Amino acid sequence: METESKGPVATEIEQRLQAAFSPDTLRVINDSAKHRGHAGDDGSGESHFTVEITCAAFAGQSRLERQRMVNRALGDLMRDKVHAMAIKARAPGE
Repeated sequence: METESKGPVATEIEQRLQAAFSPDTLRVINDSAKHRGHAGDDGSGESHFTVEITCAAFAGQSRLERQRMVNRALGDLMRDKVHAMAIKARAPGE
């Protein structure tokens, strides 16, 4: 597991995804600096993320269902703290 940013939101994303999926790999990348001054930038420095996650739970699931699974695991973070998230969800061997 690798985390690019150790801010409180990135840490919470990481913890929730670990708890929900016990992933083989998990990478939480803070992309907020690329969006500074754009819509959705709340000034916190933690509003835009990319999540790269590999776990067995995604086997046989569509890309859309995988994204829904991640969004459900993150719950209120997606509504209250995160403006945008790119999700790269894969099953082992993909």
